[in-house]
Amino acid sequence: MIAAVATVEGVVLVDVENEEPLGGGTELPSADVPHVDLPRVVAAARAGATIACVVERRPPLAISRDGGATWTEAGGGLPAGFAIAIAEDEPDRMLYAARNRLYLSTNGGVFWRSLPFELPDIEGIAWLD
Repeated sequence: MIAAVATVEGVVLVDVENEEPLGGGTELPSADVPHVDLPRVVAAARAGATIACVVERRPPLAISRDGGATWTEAGGGLPAGFAIAIAEDEPDRMLYAARNRLYLSTNGGVFWRSLPFELPDIEGIAWLD
């Protein structure tokens, strides 16, 4: 599970499974950002019918499993965030970016764990696999 993380100092590749940075990358892959009618949206990602939005409130996530028809709050213990990525082939695998730390969920945003390293200020994230 490799992710590309855009930081203020450039793109960093991260091995999420082994919880370690791999080094520099060239660019963040483009992502089709879904349009959502939610207030205070910071970032959004979509895979199939699953949409996750980073919002400027507590908890910092809103997740829909039906293409945006209904929403649930998620991420009650997470800090304010800047980006979210959902794995296209596995919508339960999500990566959330706070200011300089990444958080991984493998169960659709129910539980999150912090990766054990810090990065320069994060601006965007994307899954490469």
